[in-house]
Amino acid sequence: MVAFKGRALVKGFAEGEAVVVNEISFYGDVDPETGMLFDGRSLRDKILVSYKPRGSTVGSYIIYALKMNNVSPKAIIMSSSEPIIVAGCVLSGIPLVDGISIKDLKTIKDGDLIIVKEGLVLVNE
Repeated sequence: MVAFKGRALVKGFAEGEAVVVNEISFYGDVDPETGMLFDGRSLRDKILVSYKPRGSTVGSYIIYALKMNNVSPKAIIMSSSEPIIVAGCVLSGIPLVDGISIKDLKTIKDGDLIIVKEGLVLVNE
């Protein structure tokens, strides 16, 4: 098991499988009704790992819609976040961790089991 210490922007606990994307814009990259990414993978009950955001002012509402439609990720982990994603996670109660280097995030693969507890990220490959 590998541990990374990040910054807990939205505190909480989550456990699930990783879904890894290079960058994400919640407006356009994910369907808020189904939780499906543009490439066909689902965010529902997963831990979203994204190296960086590609923002849109609608992103907060998309994250909230994902939660209200029961198709949201359990947590989001990023190298750096932005206020739109923070606001969406606060509204939705989705733990959000940033401040982990892209180099470290690139060691995480789809399907890895991840535990998020505050700013601590545990990865079981």
